[in-house]
Amino acid sequence: MTEMTGPQEPSADPTPLRIAYSPCPNDTFVFDAWAHGRVPGAPALDVTFADIDITNGIAERGPAASDLDVMKVSYAVLPYVLDEYALLPCGGALGRGCGPLVLTREPGTDLTGKTVAVPSEKSTAYLLFRLWAADTLTGGGVGEIVVLPFDQIMPAVRDGKVDAGLVIHEARFTYQNYGLHCLADMGEHWEATTGLPIPLGAIIARRSLGAEALRSLADAARASVRMAWDDPEASRPYVLEHAQEMDPAVADQHIGLYVNEFTADLGEDGYAAVRGLLTRAAAEGLVPALRPGALSFP
Repeated sequence: MTEMTGPQEPSADPTPLRIAYSPCPNDTFVFDAWAHGRVPGAPALDVTFADIDITNGIAERGPAASDLDVMKVSYAVLPYVLDEYALLPCGGALGRGCGPLVLTREPGTDLTGKTVAVPSEKSTAYLLFRLWAADTLTGGGVGEIVVLPFDQIMPAVRDGKVDAGLVIHEARFTYQNYGLHCLADMGEHWEATTGLPIPLGAIIARRSLGAEALRSLADAARASVRMAWDDPEASRPYVLEHAQEMDPAVADQHIGLYVNEFTADLGEDGYAAVRGLLTRAAAEGLVPALRPGALSFP
């Protein structure tokens, strides 16, 4: 998706919480119970589906530019938005063995001076790519960076419109169908150099909601995750409705990879991964440095 859609889950509550997340299986799996009013005591949701590149931009423009209360964004955008938004300690995507891939038409392609398609210049995938490139590429690095919606990247590489593509989501399971080769796994590089899980997507909420409301949101997100694990079949209609004609088996693989213990709670390792990514990126001059306490939750 490249544009936001209208409200998807209207509620009888006159003031439902306005939330935006992607139609990808991990997000619909995580938020199914909450979006459909099955989490006791949770606020009603008014859901908008939007690609993460869209929500990254909305978050950067700040609360004055949008009526959204909660959003799924890239961890890479946090240094730009944490004055106005708080990071929720659950609901997002971190993990191991789930990093972005660099794909090419031919194995072993030298990327020096080549055109690379990426899903967003503010995505965590692109940040991991830049850290990988700084460590591994010589001769001046890649050439032009082209931003494409993630579902258009593999066709562009296959058709020769770009030399390489940085892919995310279910592309890990389907790139061979396009006759492509994995040149490098950004997650493998990150884990090998840090020993930490890979931070990908974060859930943020307006700080102006107040500490009590933020804690309530975190409780609701955590409960929704656990309800999805307890009864996976309950979420299946919602997942497949929005999975863009994805094979159900691929949707299950997607959920299994991106919904894990870090989705229920970041925990010590999760926070260490987020701090590690953003601290290293700041040291390379790729993002602003985090202010002290920026990641703390009320």
